Amino acid sequence: MKLLKPTVQTTYILFEDRRIPAKIYRERRKNVRFSIGKKHAICRLPLLLTETNGHIKRFEEWVRENFAQSERMQARYFGKDYQDGDTLQVGKRSYVIRFLPSTKKNHYGKLKGKEIRLELADDTKEGTQKAVRHLLSRVVAKDYLTEITRRVDTWNDAHFQKEITGVFLKYNTSNWGSCSTRGNVNLSTRLLFAPDDVVDYVIVHELAHLIEMNHSDRFWKIVSDIMPDYREKEIWLKENGHLCNF
Repeated sequence: MKLLKPTVQTTYILFEDRRIPAKIYRERRKNVRFSIGKKHAICRLPLLLTETNGHIKRFEEWVRENFAQSERMQARYFGKDYQDGDTLQVGKRSYVIRFLPSTKKNHYGKLKGKEIRLELADDTKEGTQKAVRHLLSRVVAKDYLTEITRRVDTWNDAHFQKEITGVFLKYNTSNWGSCSTRGNVNLSTRLLFAPDDVVDYVIVHELAHLIEMNHSDRFWKIVSDIMPDYREKEIWLKENGHLCNF
């Protein structure tokens, strides 16, 4: 008898006019399980299950029902849907989004006064909105970089006195920040939507890595000595991080 091997299938589930990334696992288990992960809806099926179509259809309906009932889930997976003339509020700065005709092959964005002007190449709606979010992040990052760099320097001068090679704002959705052994401090542009004290916590967190490139007890001692209520900032990020997206 030939043994069946576990498999995983990557697919999409249509929700209104958008696609939800999904994974269907066939694995050694006794029951069927549905869940919503950070990046995929997940269906887990027993490896020996002979009839799967019914379970997969039930999974798809279950996912659609969950998304229909949760704006938070929609925001996390889809981001915002921008239209010409929309106002984008990032921290204390307000921008008006303008879509301009383009004959270019690549997407392009620039800041003109308080307007973010975007020129978009032909694309699908889903692809266009993804490009818009990245362009907005890039333009806003350039506008905010001087201020954020000054805040990094202020915390560094006050508590660390370490050499910083550069400060970078990037549209990173996998973490809030990182620090390299070369002294580069990378911060996610999503932080620009967070309160100032939360931004400062992430800055302190990353600067602490210039001393301890790990999350050891010594690392957390450094952070807590500088910011005793840092756990409150972590809770805020965990509970509200889905709101910090372009």
